[in-house]
Amino acid sequence: MNKELLKEQAYINGQWISADTTFEVDNPFDNGVIASVTDCTKEHAEQAIQAADTAFKSWSKTTAKERSQLLHTWHDLIIENVEDLAELLTIEQGKPLEEAKNEILYGASYIKWFAEEALRINGDILPSPDGDKQIQIHKLPVGVVGIITPWNFPQAMIARKVAPALAAGCTVVIKPAAETPLSALAMAELADQAGIPKGVINLVPTTSSSEIGQVLTSSSVVRKISFTGSTAVGKKLIAQSAENVQKVTMELGGNAPFIVFDDANIDDAVDGLMASKFRNSGQTCVCANRIFVHETLYEEFIKRLGKKVSALELGNGLTDSVQITALINQQGIDKVLRLINQATESGAEILVGGSVSKEFKNIIQPTVLSKVNKDMDIACEEIFGPVVALIPFSEDDEVIAAANSTSAGLASYAYTENRHRIKRLVQDLEYGMVGINTGKLSNEMAPFGGVKESGMGREGSKYGISDYLDIKYACIN
Repeated sequence: MNKELLKEQAYINGQWISADTTFEVDNPFDNGVIASVTDCTKEHAEQAIQAADTAFKSWSKTTAKERSQLLHTWHDLIIENVEDLAELLTIEQGKPLEEAKNEILYGASYIKWFAEEALRINGDILPSPDGDKQIQIHKLPVGVVGIITPWNFPQAMIARKVAPALAAGCTVVIKPAAETPLSALAMAELADQAGIPKGVINLVPTTSSSEIGQVLTSSSVVRKISFTGSTAVGKKLIAQSAENVQKVTMELGGNAPFIVFDDANIDDAVDGLMASKFRNSGQTCVCANRIFVHETLYEEFIKRLGKKVSALELGNGLTDSVQITALINQQGIDKVLRLINQATESGAEILVGGSVSKEFKNIIQPTVLSKVNKDMDIACEEIFGPVVALIPFSEDDEVIAAANSTSAGLASYAYTENRHRIKRLVQDLEYGMVGINTGKLSNEMAPFGGVKESGMGREGSKYGISDYLDIKYACIN
C-alpha cells in the first residue's frame, strides 16, 4: 500500500496538524492497531472553521470551470490509487476487498458527476409584471459546510457530500467517524495533490464527536450541516442547528422492507435479497431489514435462500472470495446477537447460522430466521448485521400496511411482475427510494435520501447540489 496515503494527522488549512492526544484505529477483523490518529479538540474544529471561512471568500469567486477541473483532477487521482485506497478501507472498516474497491469507484463517480454539475448551476431571468423592471435569479453557495460522516462507507460518504459542496463553491469542515478516519484522511491527501486550495477542505478526526458536532452547529459561520448516521444523533443535530438556522441535509436510519409477491421470479428475488442484505455484512442503511414473502412462495423461497446463505464464505476481508467479514465492533456484534435471541425467545426459528462464527470471533454467521412477526424487535430495529428476518403475508393491503408501519422511510424493495401492482407500490410505499425487481438502488445519477424520520434532502443527481445553494432574487429597475 502507498504509505503516502496513510495519514495520522488532522488536515486544516492545507497543513497536516498533530496534537498531544491521539486515538488508535483498529482492524475490526483481528482488533490489531493500524494507526494512531490525532484526536482533535473543539479548538481544532474552530481553527478549521476559520480556515474554511477565509478560503470561502476566494473559492466562492472561482469560476465553475475552475472548480470542475479541480474536481476532475481529484477524481482521476482516486482512480489511479483505487487499489491502495481499497486496501486501506478494508483494513480499517473490515468489508471485503472487492466491496471496498467498488466503494472507492462509487465515491469517485459522485466527484465526477458533480464536476460536471458545477457547469450547470444556472440562474434565470423572469418576466416582470412591470415593464420597466427585470427579475434576475442567482444561485450562490451557502458558505461553510459542516460534514459528519459514518463508519460504514467512510470514503463514499465523504465524496457524496464534499463533491457537491465544492462544485457549488462552498468550503467544508469534515468530521469522519472515529472508527474509520483513515479513508477520509487519504481523500484529503489526494485533494491536496489535486491542487484544491488550502482551507477549502478541512478534516478533524476525533473521539469527541458530540463536542465537535456542537462546535459545528453552534457556529454562526457554518451555514449548513450534512450528516449521515443514526436517527437519534440526527435529531440532536437538527435541534442544535436551529440556533443559527443552518440548512441541514440528513440521511438517517432505515428499516427497509423487501416484499416478494406471489408472481415474483423466485430466483431473481433471492439474488436481489442476497445483494441487498449481505453487502458490507448487512451494515448498510438501505439493506433489506424486513423480508415479507407471500405465503404461496414462502417455503420454496426459504429453501433456495438457505442454500445461498449457507454457501457464503467468512473470513478476513483481504482474502479473495470472502463475502462476510467482521462487524465494526463488539457493540455491533452484541446488538445483532440480542436481536436474534429476542426473536427466537418470541417464537422465531433459526434455519441458518444464528451465532458468532466458531472460527472468527468478530464475525456473525450469516443467519436466516423464519416465523418472524412484525412486532419482534428484529422487525422494528435496524439490524445492521447479516441476518434475514422472514415474515409471511397473504394480501397486498396487509403487506403494504406492514411495510409502512415504521417511522423510517429510506429504502424499500419489491419483486412482482404485475404492472398495476408496481404502479401502486411506487405510489403507496412511504419511502424516499423504491426498488422494483432489484436489490441495488444507489448511483450518482439518482437522488438518494429518505422521508419521515429517515431524513431530509437528497444526495447525488441533479437535485443533490441544490442543498448547497442559496437563491438570490434581484429586481432591477
